[in-house]
Amino acid sequence: MKQDTPSEPQKILLVTGVSGAGKTTVLKTLEDLGWETVDNFPIKLAGQLLKIPASGGENGPNIPLALGFDSRTRGFDAEALIQQIKQLQKQPNLNILTLFLDCAGVEIERRYAETRRRHPMAPDRPAMDGIALDRSVMEPFRRWAETVIDTSKLSAHDLQVAIRERFTSETSPHSIITVTSFGYSRGVPHNADLVFDLRFLRNPHWDSNLRPMTGMDAAVSEYVSADPKYDEAMNKIRDLLRFLLPLYDAQGKAYINIAFGCTGGRHRSVHVAQTFGEWLREDGFALTVSHRNLTSRPIDALEEPANGADGNKSRQDSKRT
Repeated sequence: MKQDTPSEPQKILLVTGVSGAGKTTVLKTLEDLGWETVDNFPIKLAGQLLKIPASGGENGPNIPLALGFDSRTRGFDAEALIQQIKQLQKQPNLNILTLFLDCAGVEIERRYAETRRRHPMAPDRPAMDGIALDRSVMEPFRRWAETVIDTSKLSAHDLQVAIRERFTSETSPHSIITVTSFGYSRGVPHNADLVFDLRFLRNPHWDSNLRPMTGMDAAVSEYVSADPKYDEAMNKIRDLLRFLLPLYDAQGKAYINIAFGCTGGRHRSVHVAQTFGEWLREDGFALTVSHRNLTSRPIDALEEPANGADGNKSRQDSKRT
């Protein structure tokens, strides 16, 4: 039986360059973007590697592959490897690209001096001797590569940003967003990245009819959203998140936990977390919503200190009604 061929060619990026230019940083960044990466890989074995099914299985997604190599790689011969890669590029099911990382010699020398490592091409000689030899060996790849990045003036962070901008695709995983509600009386979530305190809103706890309910109930939602300060505050928070979340995503932040807190974690924070879950999905973000203290028992002693006069006023109003 004939096997189905993937609709898209297997994307392979060959990452190479002079030693000290940032190959390890590039491969780690690609791995964070969802690529499968292999460092110091003998390119002559690429044919055998490509016969191994990807982690998604033979019929699974075509996960892009990055192979790192340089002059230290076993069996390295620049001209022979280029010819071998050209043969692989003729295969219609493969999309092979080459990224070459270059860097000024004085900057490479400084990097090796800072790390107190010896240059691999000159273990018993000055680093500049090894840098010059390495550059001459790698020059054929530099001339032939589709993409060359000079990292002389780039920090590790700058290089990561450049790689993310160039190689992030629609199939790359985005930040995993969690919207959490919680009660301050039971502590702030330890993993919260953005925390919004909702205790300025009037507290449904002091309404005897609403107290047994939660922010999941329509009556509580109506009560909270009727607060005069509600609309303006929610719109400003929404604008802030619309601005920040794409920036975190671009920086490769794997997890973002947005936490909304009220005193007990059962009414205001639950309603607002649910609301923002819907709004952010409308804005195109994928996320999950969790409520840490939704099932916690309502306790007057926990609610009153954090609400002060507002809490007492709400309680008095509820008694008059």
